Amino acid sequence: MLTDVRRARYAVAAVFCVHGTVTGSFATRIPWIQDHAGVSAGQLGLALAFPAIGSSLLMPLSGAITHRFGSRIALRGLLALWTLSLALPAFAPDLLTLCLALFVYGATSGMSDVAMNALGVEVENRLGRSIMSGLHGMWSAGALIGSAAGTVAAHAEVDARLHHCLAAGVLTVLGLLACQGVLDLRSTPDEQPPPRFALPPRPALLIGAIGFCAVFAEGASLDWSAVYLRDVLDTSPGVAAASTTAFALTMAVARFAGDRVVDRFGAVRTVRAGGVLATAGGLLVVTAPHPGVAMTGFGLIGLGVAVVIPLAFAAAGRSGPNPSQAIAGVATITYTSGLIAPSAIGGIADLTSLVVSFGLVTLLASGLIAGAKVLRAGSAVRRLSAAPVE
Repeated sequence: MLTDVRRARYAVAAVFCVHGTVTGSFATRIPWIQDHAGVSAGQLGLALAFPAIGSSLLMPLSGAITHRFGSRIALRGLLALWTLSLALPAFAPDLLTLCLALFVYGATSGMSDVAMNALGVEVENRLGRSIMSGLHGMWSAGALIGSAAGTVAAHAEVDARLHHCLAAGVLTVLGLLACQGVLDLRSTPDEQPPPRFALPPRPALLIGAIGFCAVFAEGASLDWSAVYLRDVLDTSPGVAAASTTAFALTMAVARFAGDRVVDRFGAVRTVRAGGVLATAGGLLVVTAPHPGVAMTGFGLIGLGVAVVIPLAFAAAGRSGPNPSQAIAGVATITYTSGLIAPSAIGGIADLTSLVVSFGLVTLLASGLIAGAKVLRAGSAVRRLSAAPVE
């Protein structure tokens, strides 16, 4: 039995990696997609709101699909839809079709994200120790792989339609193979489907606010770093795409090392230190005189916000008598933040500039410093719970 659970851990880790690779592949080619569709920064921001709309409307279906078909079949189908959706945005010739493509992209992303995280939590419960930080690290590693491949493709001036079609095909196959090893959980005949919406208690709202700040900075940097370097600092497509790779690299490294850091310093100190790093990174981005400084800034943002979300989930689980409700509420807040951040950045940039947009990112990052104390009640899960909070 334990061997099966360990095998399932590796399988769900591979699923996280595939999911992240799709995101990294898309993010690095946003400048190409913007040019191909002929949209302005503000219009791109509008289009990037549609993943949030698609996710918000269809993400609740993930639980019902899992309830109906079982966890393995549900994840296999939802992950395949997500990987295949990668190819859609690059074919959009105008704003309307780009919005429709991104609606599908966001909807499939949200549904598969819920399914794989639910399986990750179940594996964690059966192992009796924390693995979620490592799983999120695998997601970041996948984003790094996707962004690195995208950087090479952008530097070589490969058509994003060809790039994303090839990537979608490969990732679909890899995702289907990975799903063969995940836990196959099935509902009992008399079990009711999960609720569509969980209203979080007040403590979870405060924890969700910290997660909101971190994920907003993450989503803005992931989707807009390449555009920022191209439009603000006039860099080449290859160098601009490399900024996304730098961001994804620091995120991955920090998440894989995050458990040890929290064990040593505690959740509150870790998040405060991360807030300092992310704020410093934001200041570097908005004041950067040349691309190297901006890329360093994006790297520091990634380093600073990387471990906030796993710690927020842990704190939510310890914040009241109904852990699942609190975790679901925090997940809704943080996931929504990541999806609305790119469109908010574009809207502000259209009214002012991208520099002002990342001034907002810097301000939100500084909120981690002041708000880290709300994680005191749930500094870690299982293996991390013995870490000193202060």
